[in-house]
Amino acid sequence: MPKPFLIAISIFLSVNAISKTPVEIHGALHVKGTQLTDAHQQPVVLRGMSFGWHCFWPRFYNEGAVNWLTNDWGCNVVRAAMGIEPPQGYLQKPDWSKEKIKAVVDAAIKAGIYVIIDWHSHNIQQQEAIAFFSEMATLYGKYPNVIYEVFNEPDQETWPQVKAYSEAVVKSIRAVDPDNIILEGCPRWDQEIQLPAADPITGYSNLMYTVHYYAATHKQWLRDRTDEALKKGLPIFISECAGMEASGDGKLDMEEWKRWIDWCEERKISWITWSVSDKNETCSVLLPSADSDGNWQTKDLKESGIKAREFIRKLNGVAN
Repeated sequence: MPKPFLIAISIFLSVNAISKTPVEIHGALHVKGTQLTDAHQQPVVLRGMSFGWHCFWPRFYNEGAVNWLTNDWGCNVVRAAMGIEPPQGYLQKPDWSKEKIKAVVDAAIKAGIYVIIDWHSHNIQQQEAIAFFSEMATLYGKYPNVIYEVFNEPDQETWPQVKAYSEAVVKSIRAVDPDNIILEGCPRWDQEIQLPAADPITGYSNLMYTVHYYAATHKQWLRDRTDEALKKGLPIFISECAGMEASGDGKLDMEEWKRWIDWCEERKISWITWSVSDKNETCSVLLPSADSDGNWQTKDLKESGIKAREFIRKLNGVAN
């Protein structure tokens, strides 16, 4: 066979491999021990962005924004954060809320990345959650892209209360979707991870538990606590994090943020940065000048957005 022909085939195969989407590469996700793994039983780390509350920043819930996060930021996952109790939230406007979430989910599936459907609440709304997730599982359970987050950040609820709620919602999802990943919250804004580590949900596979950190507030003590949970066999997923204070405001603590990122990478723990929004606060990564449907330039990004994009692109292997 002529050498030029062999070179041409090699180039074609290389380009074809590069052009595959994250979901084409990894397929359906599973939990093995504490590790998120892909369809080939290989460890996988998801890194991406969370949209802000859909009821406050609905303008970003569209295909263009998802495509920009995929192609320019290099995200292999996005998180659609459906606010529940606030004005314009799911309890007030369920149909409109679902349309916003579905716009992001549909776009992520089309783009070939993973997507978290996030019940973004601090309170138990069990019957409403069961109805919502049953519907989402019916619509999207056949797609390997989809991850369900059934309780964003319990605040004052006890672990027995959160566990009972989560078991009921998981049961409703598993009645329709037997195997896509489900994320479970824990008390005190996802910091009391030692509680589910001592008393995890049983009887279901492919469950993971969420820890949230804001690097200027949550430091080594939370990493140590999470390490202990991992040692007890609890699978961990960082479904929300950022570099500033837990209020979402204040200065970035870049040293501590980098420690957290390194800690996640060493343990192959997935992480999602908060948030795609343009509020006058440090954690909103965009300025009001940012277009609703992507095409964001450096002038449209806050420092948190510039840094988050750098982290994601570098660690997801996007060429500069």
